[in-house]
Amino acid sequence: YIDPFNDECLADMDELKYWLPIDWYNGGMEHTTLHLLYSRFWHRFLYDIGVVPTPEPYQKRTSHGMILGADGEKMSKSRGNVVNPDDIVDELGADAFRMYEMFMGAFDQAIPWSTDGARGCRRFLDRVWRLQEMLTDDEAISDDMAYDVHFTIKKVSEDFERMKYNTAIAQMMTLVNAFYAKGSVTRGELKTLVTLLNPVAPHITEEMNQRNGLVEGELLHAQWPTCDESKLVKDTVEIVLQVNGKVRTRLMVPADLTREGASDYFMALDEMKKVVGDKSVVKLVYVPGRLVNVVVK
Repeated sequence: YIDPFNDECLADMDELKYWLPIDWYNGGMEHTTLHLLYSRFWHRFLYDIGVVPTPEPYQKRTSHGMILGADGEKMSKSRGNVVNPDDIVDELGADAFRMYEMFMGAFDQAIPWSTDGARGCRRFLDRVWRLQEMLTDDEAISDDMAYDVHFTIKKVSEDFERMKYNTAIAQMMTLVNAFYAKGSVTRGELKTLVTLLNPVAPHITEEMNQRNGLVEGELLHAQWPTCDESKLVKDTVEIVLQVNGKVRTRLMVPADLTREGASDYFMALDEMKKVVGDKSVVKLVYVPGRLVNVVVK
C-alpha cells in the first residue's frame, strides 16, 4: 500500500520512513491474537533483513470491546437479540446513539446494550439544548463557574487522550447540572461546553453554534479549550463534621486549613458549639479536605 507499483523492491525506503510506524492501530478484541502475531512477527522479520526501517509496525495498539445484546450474549440473528442502529437513530437521533456507545462503559469492555440507557443520553442532550433558554450575553466564564468549567476542560481533555470517553461524558453531565443549579449560562460557558461535547454529539452542538454564533465557522475546526490551572485552586472546600463517628452536618472551611490550626478553628465555630452542646471534647481529628471528627463525652 505504501509503494504498490515498485518493481525493484518491497517498497522505497524513503516512503517507508515517511509512513512508518503507524500511529495507532485499533481493532476488535476477537482479532487481537492473530493480528498481533501476523503484523508484529512479519514486520520484525522484515526489519531484521533490512527491508523496513522500524522494528515495530505501529506505536500504539488498542482493542475496542464488543456491544452485546440486552441479554448479555453476543448479538446474532439466531438469538434474536440484534439491535438495528437505524431503528435507534430513527427514535433517538444519531447523536444520542453515538453518545450512548461512548458512555455505556470502558472502551475495551464488552457491555450489554440498553435502549433505556440510550434514551437517557437523549434526555441529557435535550437538557443541553434547553441551556439556550437561560443564555446570557456575557462572553466570559463567570467567577462562580470558573472552577467547574476549567475542571471539566482538564478532565475531558485528559480522558479523551486516555480513551476514557464514559468518564469524560459523565463530567460534562456534571457541568450541565451545575448550570441548571445556577439558573443561567454565559456565552463563554456554553461555547466551552459545546466545543467539548462536539466529538460526542456533533449534530446538536453544531446546530447550537449556528444558532448562537458561539465560535466563527464550524465547531469541528474550533480551537480546543485550554484549562487555566489557576482556576482549579479552591479557597474553600466542603467537609463532613462528625461527632463520635456519626455525621452531623457539612461545613465549608478554608482549603489551606492545616491539622495544626484545626482545633482552634473548629472549636470557635457556631456549628461546632451547637453539635457539641455541654459535652466535653476529648479529641478532635481533622483530615484536610475531607472531614473533622470530634470525640465527646
